[in-house]
Amino acid sequence: MEKPGASAWIERRTVGGQVNLAAEEWGGREALTFVQEGVVRRWTFNELKADVDQAAKALMAAGVRPGETVALWLNNQPEWLHILFAVAKIGATLVPVNTRFRTSDLEYVLRHSDATTLITADVSGPVRYIDMVWELVGDGKGADARALSVETYPALRRVIVLSEESYAGTLGWSSLLAEGEKKVSDVELGGRESGVDPEGTLFLLYTSGTTGFPKGVMHNHDIVRLVGDHANRLAVRPSDSILMYLPLFHSFALHEGAMMSVVSGARQVLMAQFDAEEALRLIEQERPTLMHGFDTHFRDIMDHPDCESTDRSSVRTGMLAAGLASSEAIARRAQRELGGFVSVWGMTEMGASVSLGMQLDSEDDRCPASGSPMPGMEFRVIDPETGTDQTAGTAGELLFRGYSIMQGYYKMPEQTAAAMDADGWFHSGDMASIQADGTLRFLGRYKDMLKVGGENVDPAEVEARLLQHPLVQQAAVVGVPDGRLSEVACACVVVAEGESVVGEKLVADWRGEIASFKIPRHVLVMEEFPTTSTGKVQKFKLREWAVEELGLD
Repeated sequence: MEKPGASAWIERRTVGGQVNLAAEEWGGREALTFVQEGVVRRWTFNELKADVDQAAKALMAAGVRPGETVALWLNNQPEWLHILFAVAKIGATLVPVNTRFRTSDLEYVLRHSDATTLITADVSGPVRYIDMVWELVGDGKGADARALSVETYPALRRVIVLSEESYAGTLGWSSLLAEGEKKVSDVELGGRESGVDPEGTLFLLYTSGTTGFPKGVMHNHDIVRLVGDHANRLAVRPSDSILMYLPLFHSFALHEGAMMSVVSGARQVLMAQFDAEEALRLIEQERPTLMHGFDTHFRDIMDHPDCESTDRSSVRTGMLAAGLASSEAIARRAQRELGGFVSVWGMTEMGASVSLGMQLDSEDDRCPASGSPMPGMEFRVIDPETGTDQTAGTAGELLFRGYSIMQGYYKMPEQTAAAMDADGWFHSGDMASIQADGTLRFLGRYKDMLKVGGENVDPAEVEARLLQHPLVQQAAVVGVPDGRLSEVACACVVVAEGESVVGEKLVADWRGEIASFKIPRHVLVMEEFPTTSTGKVQKFKLREWAVEELGLD
């Protein structure tokens, strides 16, 4: 189905094909610098393509077929990029899995996505991913590593592990790489590549929604065009370098680091994880010209004691996800201390950033605002009650339409229909206004979604877990201010009459079971919730009460 805003004359490229084009155009230039624990490794575009092709052959040797879904549960590392582009080349669908997810999160994603393949590491730092895999699919003893049969995951056929050790019932990545080189020819790989449809689903990105369960957002290869538009607005050139410390499973890093490099020819300086001290060291050592992030990242970098003595002169611009009043002060400070950053707005359903500031914008436009629409994008602001368009500068619900819009929510037709109207407008649930000059002002969320350090947290999901406790009769989760993460979850609960509990104990055993950013930082026990005349909990009053009770600004 042709998506709104798509133009017939636009060349449709595939993400795998873009890797080939990058190698042809910038073959000997450096494409990737990966830094971990002081060790620096480097790849040219030719070397990156060679590793991607080898990974594609490995997946073919493992039995991954076109249209199959591959779940990738890895921390930032070069293999993440190799597998991303390899999946694109062989016509499969990638499910980037949040590495902070734990057993219950992973269980849902594996089952809902119909993943045939799970690729992970055995251990990363203190986290033993392999133990969580065994908890879900069994210990692997006696299992056919090429044809798993797990009752709870009927689609799952194989687990691939990046490790120097061998594990029963799994396929080792190193062995698969060698097998692919022997068994899969360049001609066979080329045949798979040529059959990839740009309209085919490439990404299945799970994002929390208002249903209490994450939704799988489907996107095709139009990411190439969107990232190209970003490159044009930011004037990204092959001479640029992008410092990337955001997690690759997040669409921000996926677009502005992994994809931006092969689209623009810029080098990506990839960090294993965010660390302010390491980021400052790399700014001085590798001289990146772009860096991106949320206000949390910029605050940590600017507050670090090494910041003032670090040569930061190479940084010229980047995306700072500002717009909320709480982030304006950090955005203004970043303009003075780091570079000429531009503000952005977007959602996973839209292909991430679809509104982006201009480098020539004044500070007053860069910091309180969220840019203006990218080419091929349309915005409307409506009265959510009547559906009528608001006048310039008047707040309402923000609607979006454009070529980068999602294909839909995977296996959720009712939710897809509820979010996208008959004219192709996506109803974001965000509150915004559009100024007379077309500048977008993001004002907050009509929906109750929380944004904890850049991660979406659905209150309904957390509330459902709280209600599993036998003493909890009512639960409501609201966002409260946090000096570092901008916002954190606060759980308000009403317990059974005559019972008393220490609020923090209600979530004490959650760590290791769900992602840490979902765990409430505060738990407040109340006698009753404020409600409307129809019995609906008034969360805005709960939030005001929680902020006062906790002594927060």
